[in-house]
Amino acid sequence: MGGDVTYNEVDEEEKVRNEEEKMVVQKKYKAVVGGGFPPPTKVVVVGYALTSKKIKSFLQPKLEGKEWRHVLEDYGQNHPEVTVLDPPDAIQQVHNRQSMLQDVADMNLSNAYGKVGVPKQLIFKKDPSSIPDAVNKAGLRFPIVAKPLFAKSHELSLAYDEFSLQNLELPLVLQEFINHGGVMFKVYIVGEAIKVVRRFSLPDVSKRELSKNAGVYRFPRVSCAAASADEADLDPCVGELPPRPLLEKMAKELRRRLGLRLFNLDIIREHGTRDSYYVIDINYFPGYGKMPEYEHVFTDFLLSLDELKLTPATLNSM
Repeated sequence: MGGDVTYNEVDEEEKVRNEEEKMVVQKKYKAVVGGGFPPPTKVVVVGYALTSKKIKSFLQPKLEGKEWRHVLEDYGQNHPEVTVLDPPDAIQQVHNRQSMLQDVADMNLSNAYGKVGVPKQLIFKKDPSSIPDAVNKAGLRFPIVAKPLFAKSHELSLAYDEFSLQNLELPLVLQEFINHGGVMFKVYIVGEAIKVVRRFSLPDVSKRELSKNAGVYRFPRVSCAAASADEADLDPCVGELPPRPLLEKMAKELRRRLGLRLFNLDIIREHGTRDSYYVIDINYFPGYGKMPEYEHVFTDFLLSLDELKLTPATLNSM
């Protein structure tokens, strides 16, 4: 190539150029951080498991034949260093309304700030003709809330008489309706964090209304679709939030009993009382987008897990 440039000369020129570029880079970092290179960025890896509803939009055909729950359990066993949120068996417990509120009932929480219980309820899986007699024997008062046994459906019905109950689709849970001023409290729990919002709910039913009405009235997704009541001009007896110490005690105890860290409670205050509360539903991994400051709360929660175990976290959003 003319004999003027040799390979050795090219190597020497590249070495000089590389050293010059290295010095420029070092000078830039020194100007920014006052000497030395910046510390490496800490990366937290979060994975998530998909429900069957997401299969068509997210999963490839070759993955559809796998049972995700078994896959997740196997993964947890093979990677004990990974935090799994939350155990599938614990999630299943709150998907079934027969077992959902059992831990609240067993807790029997009562202190200086109030008492928390669950409404009377009955479970029916077959033979709808037996419902009226069972309701009378149990002493359930009308109106009665009817909900699907499995919490994947949020529809509910309000029955005003015993005969209309026979027309409901089984399996279901019948829950005594408690007047609560038409407002419920959604208590979001993210690890140790607790956030509460007010939501409009079913209105109270007077004895006069009860005597004039019959049949079943259906309400699709009341707790999910109800408008926020946080900005409404509410009677203080209705809109006052449950005491913080009571919620903290309840959340701590339920985290332990349920084995869950990501859930919410639908709580009502019995109308005419100041401290009588009822948990009417528990939802796993609810719509946190409706929770105030959810981005910061959720991010802080995931980072706190990583600081405790210094491992990745797998999020199980059933």
